[in-house]
Amino acid sequence: MASKYIIGVNMEFVRSADKSFEEGVKIASELGYKYVEPMVHTGWELLSEVNYFHSFSMEEDPLLMKEICDNYGVTAGSISGHSPLMKPEAAIPRLTRSIVLASLIGAKYVNTDEMVKPDWMSEEEAFQIMRYTLKKIAMVAERHQIYVCIEPHGIYTRSSDGLLKIVNLVPSPWLKVNWDTGNAYLAGVEDMYEGLEKVKDYVYHVHAKDISIEQSENERGKVTGTPVGCACGQGVVDWERVLDILDPLDREIILSVECGTIQQAKDSLEYLTELIDRRS
Repeated sequence: MASKYIIGVNMEFVRSADKSFEEGVKIASELGYKYVEPMVHTGWELLSEVNYFHSFSMEEDPLLMKEICDNYGVTAGSISGHSPLMKPEAAIPRLTRSIVLASLIGAKYVNTDEMVKPDWMSEEEAFQIMRYTLKKIAMVAERHQIYVCIEPHGIYTRSSDGLLKIVNLVPSPWLKVNWDTGNAYLAGVEDMYEGLEKVKDYVYHVHAKDISIEQSENERGKVTGTPVGCACGQGVVDWERVLDILDPLDREIILSVECGTIQQAKDSLEYLTELIDRRS
């Protein structure tokens, strides 16, 4: 297998359990994860301040995040810095700080998507604004040598062609793809595996998100994404086929599990570890 997979977990897995960032890292470590994907925010968020929410404030010293991870033998391999590319007054400062934080703690990837297009904005305006946002962000990413990975989640990125159009708005080796298996499946505008084939040369990070049969029946083709999925291996995603597409890529790829519960995180790690080991 040419591609070196790293299995991590997005900190959303403790959101429904009302756990703090540190408690989430501790639980991830106890489950056997060596990598996590923290979510970050600007300002001081109430639930995080009283330890009921896992997001980490970028008002804190970034090295505090590293210190917490180090204490539990865990590495922050990527940062969930999702920001609205069509809202540069929010996205540029937020992604800039996410990139700086990533560089300080040793993470290599910052993940984002285009998020929501305001009703008053035309499609032409949307792409002009996203180009401006990404041009500013690409310069920061280059200075810090951090990959900014755009994922399928919104009205434009729900198709592989739309995703590639955004990634290529600005010529930069630091703008890549975070392939979200669950979002790509739920969008329902194309075969998810054919879409992955189209964008695979840009894929440096994967949100390993499975979708339950029930959610698939209720939402496929009606939404462009979902916050979390079910445990990997317990839904509709063909993980063997996903890895068949990714295997030839000669680079490190993080498979960051996005699920809704602690038990699902445990089951996902066991499933993906066994699958990758079996294919090695």
